[in-house]
Amino acid sequence: MLSAEELQDHIRGCALNRRESQKAIYSSFYGYAMSICHRYTNKQEDATEILNDGFLKVFIEIYRFKPAYTDTISSFKGWLRKIMIYTAIDHFRKNQKHQFTGELNESYLHVPDAHEDALDKISYEEIIRAIKYLTPGYRTVFNLFVIEGFSHEEIAKELGISSGTSKSNLAKAKKQLQKILFQQNEIVSKNVV
Repeated sequence: MLSAEELQDHIRGCALNRRESQKAIYSSFYGYAMSICHRYTNKQEDATEILNDGFLKVFIEIYRFKPAYTDTISSFKGWLRKIMIYTAIDHFRKNQKHQFTGELNESYLHVPDAHEDALDKISYEEIIRAIKYLTPGYRTVFNLFVIEGFSHEEIAKELGISSGTSKSNLAKAKKQLQKILFQQNEIVSKNVV
């Protein structure tokens, strides 16, 4: 990871279109950016496309970057995160808008017993993995609302849908995610026994 001083030097280098500075920033923030991209798609090639498109935007617009607070690295990560999110939204609009809603996969139709409590048995990583199984529209709305903190009005504006559709898709995403998590918990429980 780059120090704050190295990051500032590489930001200036990128503004001057220096390849070594672009490579240093790309390498240092690849994992962080890819983790964001993976939340918006379940295909590696789509995540890579979003990542590369996002870094292209970063390098084109880096001359505009001004740290929002004294911690340059955190400020840059926030700026990069925002670009990756909006690039993922653009990718969604371009490639999957017509797949906004979808049927639940038959393998996730298990209805759990009332006494089961999956939240007590799952980790953050399991939740993130489960989000990948959501249909594209549900996954996008869920990520934007729950993880990124967008309002339904902001989601509606970005995705070209109504805020009611955003709310509906969030509710359906939560229901689908609950079924996915319960099924994963059931599979793990059977393998343990």
